[in-house]
Amino acid sequence: MTGIPPAPRGVPKIDVTFEIDENSILTVSAHEQGTGKQESISITNDKGRLTKEEIEKMVQDAETFADQDKALKEKIDAKHQLENYLYQMRNTIEDKEKLADKIDEDDKNSIAEALSEAGDWLSSNDDAEKDDFEEHLKDLQRICDPIIGKVYQ
Repeated sequence: MTGIPPAPRGVPKIDVTFEIDENSILTVSAHEQGTGKQESISITNDKGRLTKEEIEKMVQDAETFADQDKALKEKIDAKHQLENYLYQMRNTIEDKEKLADKIDEDDKNSIAEALSEAGDWLSSNDDAEKDDFEEHLKDLQRICDPIIGKVYQ
C-alpha cells in the first residue's frame, strides 16, 4: 500500500482483512482509516494444481476401475477369512486352555491334517481366485466344525 502520508509511529490505523474462498484464492485487503485509501491483492496457487480435465479423467478412471477394485477386495477378504480360520483352529487344537484336552487324538489329527493341507494349498496358491479361497474354507469347515461341535455336546 503506497500513498500513506507520514505520521508519528502508532498513529496510522490500517485494517487488514484476509479472505480465502472455496477455490483457495487468498484476498488481502488493507484500508487506511486516516486517508480512506484502500487496496487489495488476490493470491492464487496455480502451481502444482490439477486442471479440471485432469480431475475429470481421474474420476472417470476411478469409475472404470471400481469393479476391478471391488473384485480384488472380495478376493483379499476371502483369503483373510481362510487364514483366520486356519489360525483359530490351530489355536483351538493346540491351546490347553481352550479345547485341546477335550478333543480325541484321532479327531485332533484329522483337524491338524486338514489344517496342514489347507495351509500348504494357501502357501502355493497365493494368487488364487475368490471362489477357490471360499471353497477351501468350506471344505475345512466341513471337517473341523462337526468335531468341535461334538466337543461342545
